[in-house]
Amino acid sequence: MMTPSHRNPDNRPSLLLVDDDIVLSEVLARTLAVRGFEVRVAHTAEQAARLVDDDPPQCAVIALKLPDASGLKLLSALLALDPRMRIVVLTAYPSIRTAVEAIKLGATDYLAKPANADEVVSALHRDRGNDSVPIDKKPMSVHRAEWEYISRVLRENNGNISASARALSMDRRTLQRKLRKRPPRD
Repeated sequence: MMTPSHRNPDNRPSLLLVDDDIVLSEVLARTLAVRGFEVRVAHTAEQAARLVDDDPPQCAVIALKLPDASGLKLLSALLALDPRMRIVVLTAYPSIRTAVEAIKLGATDYLAKPANADEVVSALHRDRGNDSVPIDKKPMSVHRAEWEYISRVLRENNGNISASARALSMDRRTLQRKLRKRPPRD
């Protein structure tokens, strides 16, 4: 499944971690290193491109929202370097649409933050979907549907809160308050 990189003398799988959350990156990088990965960290898509230019990693964990590009664009660029690369997309703004697109583009898995290192490692090692995942017996809640819609409008406005609030016909402070809450699980 994961073979050692030609530049990795310890025979540990190489992993690129790309997230603009510096604290999360540091913690996740340390815990992934303890779990046997040789970890390189970038906080932007541009930094990631420079890190992998000569030596693409075997695995990557990338944030969906980066300051300079979409994680989906970075996903495509990384897979263009090595189509066998195993990539997990992490996001604090999960939506059905971005999950589907990430998987269609070739992501190994898509996880909502906060995801711990065990979940990330498990996702990197999975070769297939899980056919025993329970199917919800009830439709998406109104709160979840609202969250999905707000997330879509926010993406369409490149994360601009004021523009998104105008598009939603909502007070900016109300939108900020809604975004501070965790997304509904159902």
